[in-house]
Amino acid sequence: MLKAKTDAFIDANFQREIEFLAELVKVPSDNPPGDCAPIGNRARALLEELGFSVEAHVVPAGVVDAVGMKSVTNLIVRRKFGEGPTVALNAHGDVVPPGMGWSKDPYGAKIVDTEHGPAMYGRGVAVSKSDFATYTFALLALMDAEKNGAKIGGTVELHFTFDEEVGGDIGPHWLLEQKLSKPDYAIAAGFSYAVVTAHNGCLHLEVTVLGKQAHAAMPSTGHDALEAANGILSALYASREALTKQKSKVKGIESPTLNIGLIAGGINTNVVPDRVTFRLDRRMIPEENPAQVESDLRVLIESAAKKFPGIRADMRRILLALPLTEEKGFEKIATAIQKHAKDELKVDVPSNGVPLYTDARHYSSHGIPAVLFGAGPRSILEANAHNADENLRLSDLKAATRIIALAVAELLGAQ
Repeated sequence: MLKAKTDAFIDANFQREIEFLAELVKVPSDNPPGDCAPIGNRARALLEELGFSVEAHVVPAGVVDAVGMKSVTNLIVRRKFGEGPTVALNAHGDVVPPGMGWSKDPYGAKIVDTEHGPAMYGRGVAVSKSDFATYTFALLALMDAEKNGAKIGGTVELHFTFDEEVGGDIGPHWLLEQKLSKPDYAIAAGFSYAVVTAHNGCLHLEVTVLGKQAHAAMPSTGHDALEAANGILSALYASREALTKQKSKVKGIESPTLNIGLIAGGINTNVVPDRVTFRLDRRMIPEENPAQVESDLRVLIESAAKKFPGIRADMRRILLALPLTEEKGFEKIATAIQKHAKDELKVDVPSNGVPLYTDARHYSSHGIPAVLFGAGPRSILEANAHNADENLRLSDLKAATRIIALAVAELLGAQ
């Protein structure tokens, strides 16, 4: 049986898989600042040590600069088994900076015995360097099964990219736009206890409120940008109540949200401020039209600014991440994963949406059915993803590798 063959290979090589993951965690790949060529080079070397032929696609410097990064080298591994569809497996190797509060070295890849069994600690170990290992060793297991008589069709591609934390435009999107790949199905990094079939979109706007400086002893001779910014922010915050009344039909996703995350401005305490800049984050449920959302926000901000004489509000889009939508054919991927996940984990694995945004949306926007599934626990909170002491249970890593191998084999029509 194919399952017996892939399980045996994964069991026999699991220590190698753990070591593969540890080597990736030990390479800092914080984004920002986004100097991700080193992690790409290390991943390429590790893949070549495993016998893979690796395509290294260096993103041009000007394109990298435009998204605020320093270097990106995307990787593709292609393995053709026979005639049939192509399945892309995508994970990202850039990570958010570690921040404070760690009890262990964020780049130490230390393994600790926990109440749930051994777990590896480190930045990116769950999101999503873990799935470099999951997908690599699932593919190796399929190659070994073929060598031992399994009949597998189609092609598996590993897409390892390095810009998800700033939107994925020069990772999966760039690979697809450059026509370096055209898969029939895509599976992107996720966690083991749910198949994600949809997620929110996200709009980041930078708003610069411009006035006229003046001496604080004569404030009427200036135009107070901070006072105007306060009025604009009040209008934005007041708009949030209406957002709570919009409900998504996608399980796991509730309502749109709006958050102001950054603000800066002013010259000195004794000067009427002539400039205030802030950035907002607007999460969009799958049912919303991103263009309409942005247009409505711009109208709201301009209307609020006009209430203050001498004030102008300039707006600049920083990010527009489209929602992940359920493209025709996604059910086939989700059903295959759910079936094998239930066999492996002994629990029902639901399909649902999440209020985040991920690289999977780039496949969906190109008409490629995509879902999220990979190594990890039931939630981001449980893994401390994007938090101190991020960790991954090694049992979940092994389970996800087994599940992915069998689900991909099913998509490829394996017998």
